[in-house]
Amino acid sequence: MKLISWNVNGLRAVMGKNFMEAFQTLDADIFCLQETKLQAGQITMDLPGYHQYWNYAEKKGYSGTAVFTRQEPLSVRLGLGIPEHDHEGRVITLEYPDFHFLTVYTPNSQDGLARLSYRMQWEDDFLAYLKELEKTKPVIFCGDLNVAHTEMDIKNPKSNLRNAGFTQEERDKMTALLASGFTDTFRFLHPDATGAYSWWSYRFHARENNAGWRIDYFIVSDALKERVQSAAIHSEIFGSDHCPVELVIQ
Repeated sequence: MKLISWNVNGLRAVMGKNFMEAFQTLDADIFCLQETKLQAGQITMDLPGYHQYWNYAEKKGYSGTAVFTRQEPLSVRLGLGIPEHDHEGRVITLEYPDFHFLTVYTPNSQDGLARLSYRMQWEDDFLAYLKELEKTKPVIFCGDLNVAHTEMDIKNPKSNLRNAGFTQEERDKMTALLASGFTDTFRFLHPDATGAYSWWSYRFHARENNAGWRIDYFIVSDALKERVQSAAIHSEIFGSDHCPVELVIQ
């Protein structure tokens, strides 16, 4: 089973570039988007063979997630079931016979860490949600988690220590999540890989210089990690400030 996750940073914008070409080339069984920046009815996607599920933010032109899947799920859930988190369209959960699958767009702590305290609450609530799902079936989740976990996951660690996405607080939450029974699939297969990034600032020729961050992930319950066959970062695909990331799992 081939899975793709891509923060498109505005689906309508990337549709005008190369989205359909990338979608067809990647040929995923499940294809997830974050930061669609859409409301219902603003776009029509012609994707034969795929079931489409969307979660829109209440705020126009902000956040939002989508999942396109060949296999129809047993059930679909939007959000975490927590009102303070569920107005920004950040989570979609699909239930399949053998696993739960989620895409997530984790809140950014923002400039000056204005939203760090909210982000900490989100982290706790999201992990609790994952562990509740795990009581019935193992979990696969993917998306823009807005954190570079270790110094290997960012080009310039020292200058970013108090910047959103690389604070010790955010990194500690990721450490705690993984310690609770989850595996970062890319790092599982590529423990020593450096220079493997999924997001680059639009400023300072960052992508050209590969001055990036790895903040897009596929994470699985530890019970599934031995089924992971490959994990890739498609830095050759443009159209957004993020590139697609991939998981192939048996």
